[in-house]
Amino acid sequence: MSKRRICIATGTRADWGLLSGIARRLKERDDVDLKIIATNMHLSERYGSTWREIENDGLTIDWRVPMSVDTDSAEGTVKAMSECMAGMAEAFAALRPDLLVILGDRYEMLATASAALIFRIPIAHIAGGAVSLGAYDESIRHSITKMSHIHLTETEDYRRRVIQLGEQPDRVFNTGAIGVYNIRHVPRMSREELEESLGIRIAEKMLLCTFHPATLDAIEPRLQCENLLAALDRHPDYQVIFTYPNNDTNGRIIIELVEDYARRHPERVAVFPSLGMRRYLSALQLATAVVGNSSSGIVEVPSVGIPTLDIGIRQSGRTAADSVWHCGVSEEAIAAGLDKVLSPEFRELARRTQNPYYKENTLELMVKAIAETPLDNIITKPFYDLRQ
Repeated sequence: MSKRRICIATGTRADWGLLSGIARRLKERDDVDLKIIATNMHLSERYGSTWREIENDGLTIDWRVPMSVDTDSAEGTVKAMSECMAGMAEAFAALRPDLLVILGDRYEMLATASAALIFRIPIAHIAGGAVSLGAYDESIRHSITKMSHIHLTETEDYRRRVIQLGEQPDRVFNTGAIGVYNIRHVPRMSREELEESLGIRIAEKMLLCTFHPATLDAIEPRLQCENLLAALDRHPDYQVIFTYPNNDTNGRIIIELVEDYARRHPERVAVFPSLGMRRYLSALQLATAVVGNSSSGIVEVPSVGIPTLDIGIRQSGRTAADSVWHCGVSEEAIAAGLDKVLSPEFRELARRTQNPYYKENTLELMVKAIAETPLDNIITKPFYDLRQ
C-alpha cells in the first residue's frame, strides 16, 4: 500500500500548539508518511526557539526554512516572506509531498501556500472562513482558502463562508476548533509543576495577557499597548503574565513595552516569549481572565469557563461566546472592560458559557479529512457558484 506523503508547515508556537495533536495522530497511521517543515518564529532564539517543542512531542523536523524575524517594518515583513517562499521551494523540491497542511492566516503561510500553488501541491487548510477585520490576516486567510483544496473550518457559519468563496461543498468540513479539543484532552500541569517550570509563584488573582499589533488599525500599537499597561495599573492586586506577540509588523515595540513594564513591577508581572501549549493550557486553568487581542481568547478560552477581554479591532467580526467582552483601545475603555470581566456577575456568566467552536470528535474529523479525502483531479478547482 502506497502511503500518502503529508507535509505540515508550522511557523509559530501558536499554530504548532494546534497542529501537534494532528501531527501525532497522522504519524500513527500506516497509510501516511508525515513530514514537518519548521519556519519563522520556531527558529528564532528571541521568540523562544520553539522548534524544540516539535521535537519534545516526539516528532522530527524534516526541513527548516529560516526567515528574518527581527523586523518591525512592512518592508522587513515582505522581505521575510520572500525568504520563506524561496526556502519552501527548496523544501517542496526535496520532500515532494502529496498534500500540504497549513493552519490559519499568517504571512509566512501565505508565502508557503503560494509556493505550493506553483508546485501543484494540494493544500488542506485549517481555520478558513473566519473574520478578523483589524489585521491583514483577514485577507491572507481568504487568499489561502482560494489556493487550498480541502478545508477544515471551526464553525458551520465559517463552512458556509468558505463555500461562498467558491469552494466545493464536499471538500469543506466543519470540524470544530482543534484548540477547544486540546483543552478537553491535553493533560494539564499542577500549579506546583507550572510554577517550577516558569520559575515564578502564581497568584490566586492572575491575568494572562497577549497583545498583538492590529496591523490595519490607524491607532499606533505603541499607544494601544501603553493604554493597556496604564489600565492594568488600576488593578495592582492582580498578577499579570504576558506572552510575546507574534513577529508581525510593529510587534517589537510591544515586546519592549511589556518587558519594561515587567522590570518596573517585578513583584507582580512576568513576561515569557512562549509558554508552549501545555503550559499555556495549564496557566488558563489558574487565570482569573484572559486579556488582549489573541484569537485564542475568543476561540479556546470560553471552554475553560473564564472571561476574555478582547481589546480593539484585531478580532472584529469573529464569532464569539458570551464570555468574551469587547472594548476599545483607550485607557478608559480598557479599564472599564477590566472592571466588567473581573466582576463576580461576568465571571459567573463565563462559567456557564457555551463555546460555539466546540464540536465532538474534532481531531478524528480533521485527521480523516486530511488522510482520506481523495486527491485525484483535485488540483483543478471549478468555482462553485451559489444558487440565486
